[in-house]
Amino acid sequence: MNYTFDKTFSIILLAVSILFIFQATQISDSAYGSTVGPKIFPLGLGIILGLLSLQLFYESWKNAVRERITGGPTAPSKTSSTELKKFLIIFVSAIAYVFFLEKIGYVITTFLFLCISFQTMERAKLIYSIIIAAGFSLGVYYLFTSLLGGSLPSFPTF
Repeated sequence: MNYTFDKTFSIILLAVSILFIFQATQISDSAYGSTVGPKIFPLGLGIILGLLSLQLFYESWKNAVRERITGGPTAPSKTSSTELKKFLIIFVSAIAYVFFLEKIGYVITTFLFLCISFQTMERAKLIYSIIIAAGFSLGVYYLFTSLLGGSLPSFPTF
């Protein structure tokens, strides 16, 4: 494992989370006097990202020290061509996700992105990937639009 990359990436994610939290605090409070305003959701996501980045830094630091003490692998791990292909597939599908989000809606775009990502990471269990992707995209859409009163791009109107 490449612990240097993990530590560097965790620091970048921590910086992004701090920026995210700062920007979330700049959102105005609810005009209706509700305690749950529009900044609660992004603020919570920023805090979760910050905590997860700290955990990634700690785990990679701890594992690097353990390998040094036990005399584990000293050569940096090489990225295989399969891992690079997987990364590129998910990266291109993320760009396509952003491009098609407004055109075909949140539910369909998120479903397709998750199916592609799940199948890229693990080819087996297609039915589980479809069920999880459908449940997540429909669940988040319902939660955000119905319960939180937000708006997301709906289904296409062809």
